[in-house]
Amino acid sequence: MPANDDSMTSPQLELLLSKVDSKFSLVTLAAQRSRQLQDYYRPEGAVSQKLIPPQVPSLRKLLSLSFEEIAAGKIVRISGDEVREREAAEAAAAADAAAALLGEGDSADE
Repeated sequence: MPANDDSMTSPQLELLLSKVDSKFSLVTLAAQRSRQLQDYYRPEGAVSQKLIPPQVPSLRKLLSLSFEEIAAGKIVRISGDEVREREAAEAAAAADAAAALLGEGDSADE
């Protein structure tokens, strides 16, 4: 078989499992990413949220493309705690920026 054989064994399962903590996480991440890619390829206007385009060049089906992205390290799983921490940090940074702008506006009025 050629080394670049396009089959269900590419990327290797061992490589994919090294990127996540369990098979369940791998399947869940790939399924979620496949849905995102499906939404990305819908006709314009079907989805209003910001969508991330494919991160690796491929002509394969969406689930296979998702596995390729995971293997390449382009798509990673983030836990709910990490998401909440990031959102809190972003909110704090936005509040600091707003406070700085308000503080500058007060000194400019004087």
